[in-house]
Amino acid sequence: MSIDWINFTPWTSLCGGALIGLAISLFVLANGRIAGISGLLGGMIQFGSEGWCEKALFLLGLMISPLLWGAFTVLPKIEINSEWPALIIAGLLVGVGTRYGSGCTSGHGVCGVSRLSPRSIVATACFMTTGFATVYVSRHVLGV
Repeated sequence: MSIDWINFTPWTSLCGGALIGLAISLFVLANGRIAGISGLLGGMIQFGSEGWCEKALFLLGLMISPLLWGAFTVLPKIEINSEWPALIIAGLLVGVGTRYGSGCTSGHGVCGVSRLSPRSIVATACFMTTGFATVYVSRHVLGV
């Protein structure tokens, strides 16, 4: 394995991680709820639900952040190397997984693990292992 030193950005990554940690900490302190994106998005579908405005503002911030970052630097080119059917199936599987796992990567992986929640640690280990296995099988076994 070799590191692409030209595109290696540890300080930007560290700042991004710190901002994510700050945002979820403020969300928990202000609302008393975990900032799981699938839960926030699910709550947005139920218009008029408790905390609808806070959920909307948090999700709006997630969408606006790349635009603000792009005002200060050149954003990387987004390149998707999959066909639409594969992307749709993958999205549906992620959606089903978040329902069965009672949360998503942000809820379990970022918020839950940082609180040392046993349930979130197990859930994160499961979806990370499944992700690793899926990539290995699709790239090295199936050659996709």
